[in-house]
Amino acid sequence: MNTLKNRISEYVEYCEFRKRLNSKTLKAYRIDLKQYELFCSNSSESFSYTSKDTVDSFITELHKQYKPKTVKRKIASLKAFFHYMEYRELLAENPFAKLDLRFREAKLLPKTIPFHSIEAFLSTLYAQKEQASSQYQTRCCIRDIAVIELLFATGVRISELCSLKPSDIDLESNNILIYGKGAKERILQIGNPEVISALNLYQETFKDDIESCGYFFVNRLQHKLSAQSVRFMINRYATLAGISQHITPHMFRHSFATLLLEQDVDIRYIQKMLGHSSIG
Repeated sequence: MNTLKNRISEYVEYCEFRKRLNSKTLKAYRIDLKQYELFCSNSSESFSYTSKDTVDSFITELHKQYKPKTVKRKIASLKAFFHYMEYRELLAENPFAKLDLRFREAKLLPKTIPFHSIEAFLSTLYAQKEQASSQYQTRCCIRDIAVIELLFATGVRISELCSLKPSDIDLESNNILIYGKGAKERILQIGNPEVISALNLYQETFKDDIESCGYFFVNRLQHKLSAQSVRFMINRYATLAGISQHITPHMFRHSFATLLLEQDVDIRYIQKMLGHSSIG
């Protein structure tokens, strides 16, 4: 098993320094491959970690323990590892070459936020601004309103929102340039006056902070606003609004798309607005 452990270490190092994968992907690879290593160490001594039978048995165990989506990810991690082994010419034959990996994965409808919850959320957001007892609290509310209004009005991904730069937002023509997945760009037009007003007020209030930071949305330390901060922001206002449903940033995106569909907007136009490569 030392050989497998060493191979996994070499592979993770290759992913980090040669492929330049991000920390989350590296962490997932370490967890998934460590699980395979433990499985092999507990298996019969006659089992080789490179054999099709060992990999097949491991996948069967995964299906017993996890949901299809998790199994799919763990299989992908192991498959990538063996592809690396094949690339390094460390395998006589890739065990995945003759494995049947097809399985049915349940398709779940995306979760959305009910309209009454959206109203309660926004009402609470603006009420907090009116009740602010200090300049600092007022500034925070102005920023939070701009963030939430933009999420609701455009359906942008949280990563796209946090990566916006001042030059990406043109509040004279009310256009926003989004850099999406796969380095794909798209331009969104904002037609809601309240959203435009919220962005203008934020830009005016945080002008110096934005110039110092280089990003449009900033935190209290004049650094780029993080995705974690936005999630904390959403949880805070949802609690204040008395919303029991767990709300995530991605649900804003689903709600935006659903609202457009209900208004008979062409689904291909929605696909373009959301930056999806597939209409599915």
